[in-house]
Formats: sequence, C-alpha cells, structure tokens
Amino acid sequence: MLYYKTIAEKAIDQLEEEQLFFVANDDTNSISIIINHISGNMLSRWTDFLTTDGEKEWRNRDSEFEPSITSKEELLNVWNKGWNCFFKAINELNPEELTTIIYIRNEGHTVIDAINRQLCHYPYHIGQIVFYAKMHKESEWNSLSIPKNKSNSYNNDKFAKEKTIKNFTDDELNKLKQ
Repeated sequence: MLYYKTIAEKAIDQLEEEQLFFVANDDTNSISIIINHISGNMLSRWTDFLTTDGEKEWRNRDSEFEPSITSKEELLNVWNKGWNCFFKAINELNPEELTTIIYIRNEGHTVIDAINRQLCHYPYHIGQIVFYAKMHKESEWNSLSIPKNKSNSYNNDKFAKEKTIKNFTDDELNKLKQ
C-alpha cells in the first residue's frame, strides 16, 4: 500500500494547487474530492476495526463528495490522517488476527479479506488521481514508472545488477528515510 500512496503523492507533487480542485464535469470528482473520500474511508474502516463495524456511525460518506477542502496543505493533512490510521492498524496486527472476523456494514470479513477489499478500493482511486494528473500536465508529465520507450534501458539496468530478494518498494522506502 505504501507503493500506491507514494505513486499518488508523486502525481500530486507535479500539480499546481488549483489543478487539485478541478472538476471536468458534473459527473466526475476532483482529485481533492477523491482524496477526501479515500481518507474518510480509511478513517472509518481502520479506526478500532477489530472491535467496531468498519462503517462508523460518525462517517458521512456523502459529504466526502462535496467540495470542502480549500488548500493543498489542508488536503495533504486529510490525506495523511487517513493513511496514518490505515498503517497504524495494519502495523499493529498480529498474524493470528488475520483470520478474525470483522464487520463492514454488518457483513463479516476475515481481517485478510478486509485488507484485500481495500487493496482493490484504494488503488482504484489512486489510478484516478494519476490519470487526472497526467491529463493536467500533458507533455510536462514526469513518469511515475518506466517512461515510454525506456523499457529496454530500464531492464538492462535491472539485469546488470546481482539477483536480490526484496520488495519492489524497498528503494522507495530507502529514499523516504534519507
């Protein structure tokens, strides 16, 4: 999940503040609204998730889709609040809790199923953020993965190194620690 968070942040970093609030038409959401929704979902799902339903009584999901955030700073605070809640819950899990039944809207899931459910949900919205950002930047876009027509040089670099066993996000984690 850290990979998806990082990808979204790299896309967001390329945008001007007003681009975060742009809405293409009445049936789409701005990046700001998408972020507000992801954060609201994370706070609801992962606050006391082993002991309370994942759809909290205090959550107002419909309001997540109303423009309420007015600055990039506020938006990033909302973003990080959701991710911090999610990572705290995940990092505190014990292996034996992965088969515990938790509830989302009164529907039972194992903890691992609930994690997988969100592993589908969050990247779906992060893909929307990245797509929107690419449309805003057009030719000024800095690729977040292997740039177009650069696969051969990327692969040559990878295969020139010793084989290792690591997660593909380890390099990103090391950059964040520096």
